[in-house]
Amino acid sequence: MRSLADFAQPGRQAETLTILLPGALHQPEDFVREGFVDAVRNRGIDMDLLLAGLLFDHVAGEQALPQLHASLIAPSLAAGYRHIWLAGISIGGYVAMAYADRYPGGVEGLFLMAPYPGNRMTTSEIATAGGIIAWQPGDLAKDDTERRNWRWLQSHEKSGIEVHLGYGAEDRFAPGHAMMAEALPARHVDCIAGGHDWPAWRDLWHRFLERRFGGA
Repeated sequence: MRSLADFAQPGRQAETLTILLPGALHQPEDFVREGFVDAVRNRGIDMDLLLAGLLFDHVAGEQALPQLHASLIAPSLAAGYRHIWLAGISIGGYVAMAYADRYPGGVEGLFLMAPYPGNRMTTSEIATAGGIIAWQPGDLAKDDTERRNWRWLQSHEKSGIEVHLGYGAEDRFAPGHAMMAEALPARHVDCIAGGHDWPAWRDLWHRFLERRFGGA
């Protein structure tokens, strides 16, 4: 899996690493262009960054999860990082949840920026059941990643993983995001004005950094 690295201090490894997962058709360089790296550095947060590349075909074919683990997360754990976060945009947020489901113990926290919630059949099923808390998923097939993601989020507290969600009120997936929010503490949910686009994701990233990691 292709990635770009940016370290808080040259020649020294920070205790915390965040791996940024892009949306469909986006590249690691887009995080740099959109100021995601500068947002961390300008706050003086002692956090290393890995900007990952995701191939949509690999997401659809389930290869992305073992690639993410073998290429980025397992080596980072072996290198001694104490805290590893995944921050994903859209399909990247979808992958982050799927990773947490399939590889328990691999990461400490997730920041989901307008995560892809699945197709309308999936979200309608959950809405008809009365929302994520009332929904009863039953037995799920291994390749039913959409519904497995929802089941994982429904019971994520058992995993010990800290989950934050951010989305724009005008995002086309906002109804699904609002249902996801029901499974999270209100302080971990950030709904702002905006759509499914870089301006909204950039603002959400800034707000998350200030809320969770502080900095100058």
